[in-house]
Amino acid sequence: MIKLDILSDPICPWCYIGKAQLDRALEAAPAHPFTVEWHPFQLNPEMPAGGMDRRDYLEAKFGGRDGAIEVYSRIATHAEAAGLEIKFDRISRTPNTLNAHRLIHWAGLEGRQTPMVAALFRAYFVEGKDIGDAESLVQIAEDAGLEAAMVTRLLASDADSEDIRARDANARARGVTGVPTFIIANQHVLTGAQSPDLWSNVIDEISDQLKAKE
Repeated sequence: MIKLDILSDPICPWCYIGKAQLDRALEAAPAHPFTVEWHPFQLNPEMPAGGMDRRDYLEAKFGGRDGAIEVYSRIATHAEAAGLEIKFDRISRTPNTLNAHRLIHWAGLEGRQTPMVAALFRAYFVEGKDIGDAESLVQIAEDAGLEAAMVTRLLASDADSEDIRARDANARARGVTGVPTFIIANQHVLTGAQSPDLWSNVIDEISDQLKAKE
């Protein structure tokens, strides 16, 4: 198998779109060679722990209301093309995602990492949940098959917080400036929400190379 490392943030719309497009290619090639692992990258590492009002955040980031509308209209078009519907009107806060990344890490220890990533994307972009809120995260975790009491206890502690921050910092030190970033076999890097066709070509090329080595 070939390792596919994905750096992502669960509030990144391009990461949500990129996952959907990768999923389409993987579903079309059930014998694909990839084993997937998700890694933390916070779009807003300096975000206050309680997050902030989404409208204020977007207008500050994109230079006002018109800039935010322009950017997110383009995102909505790409999401629709990927078969996704994003309920932007349900999202009232932009959260700090440190705890969401901790949850992804803990899910990975139980072999549930990708389902947890999917659940967080759905909670934020479809259900409009505040995925910086501990109670929301516990419910998401429980729905994804993790033990609620365990997650509650871990979230109340600092468990793995420094590890997540260190992994995020290491990605930036290696030159990652945005997500999604896909690293194939620790050698080849793809950035951005790539099309299913591109992923299909990558899968075919890697599969051919592996067969030639047999």
